[in-house]
Amino acid sequence: MGAKTLLDIRNLSKEFKVSGGRTLKAVNDVSFSISEGETFGLVGESGCGKSTTGRTILQLYNATEGEIYFNGENIIKMNKKQKYALHSDMQMIFQDPYASLNPRLTVTEIISEGMDALGMYKGDKSGKYDRVLELLNKVGLKKNHANRYPHEFSGGQRQRIGIARALAVKPKFIIADEPISALDVSIQAQVVNLFQDLQEEENLTYLFIAHDLSMVKHISDRIGVMYLGKLVEVSESVELYDNPLHPYTQALLSAIPIPDPKVEHSRERIVLQGDVPSPMNPPSGCHFRTRCAHAKKECESMIPQLKEVEKGHFVACHLY
Repeated sequence: MGAKTLLDIRNLSKEFKVSGGRTLKAVNDVSFSISEGETFGLVGESGCGKSTTGRTILQLYNATEGEIYFNGENIIKMNKKQKYALHSDMQMIFQDPYASLNPRLTVTEIISEGMDALGMYKGDKSGKYDRVLELLNKVGLKKNHANRYPHEFSGGQRQRIGIARALAVKPKFIIADEPISALDVSIQAQVVNLFQDLQEEENLTYLFIAHDLSMVKHISDRIGVMYLGKLVEVSESVELYDNPLHPYTQALLSAIPIPDPKVEHSRERIVLQGDVPSPMNPPSGCHFRTRCAHAKKECESMIPQLKEVEKGHFVACHLY
């Protein structure tokens, strides 16, 4: 019997009103689920709607359409009090470790903010401080870091503080929004390894948002590929890399350098033509058709639906 579904996203859409009465559809009819203990990677170019999807799941944005089920309950239908209580189960780690920490607070104050907001350790200052030290140790920082300020740390250390802050309220589910993209390459692997270690120790479930496909492969069990607000392919990590079906996924994977010079020199690189269309005025039918070498007549008028073409491998493309 498979693991229990923790998060179930059904036909999620998020629109923003922009100047001139126009509408920007950042997330367009997206559906996927994540099981307990799983890491689901969400990848795609900048501006494809990955971060908006994460923020809408966490209710930092209100969904325009669709349903979000967490532990079997529809978050969208919850009242403010219920949503607030849910923050102990769902947390977010932000992309920029420089902008996401309050420069006026010490590390202890930053990490304990969530605990204070949810009424944990009421009147128990020593218990709260012990928990802060425990969290610092978990993320590879030292006791003497507790009373320092964010400007006294490197980028990698700041991201570790952000991870400790997310763990403070003992969540079941963490959305990591491009948590390594602002870090040096030498630090990225350390932070990804930390994510994996914490997942085992704390029994965590992740939505890992990134645009670096090579890094996502190492941490994710399954991967969803987004293009212009829509999910175009979902598969187990290894299967996606070995057998990419959607032309967009194939192009993304062909751009990843291979460390073997002979293989790198001989393989074919798929270069996409043109630019990403505006999400305010996407192409009719398949959004990818204007850049696709395989586009057919039906791609202009029919929106391809995400369907299972092999066991556990879903793709939204008229080629299949």
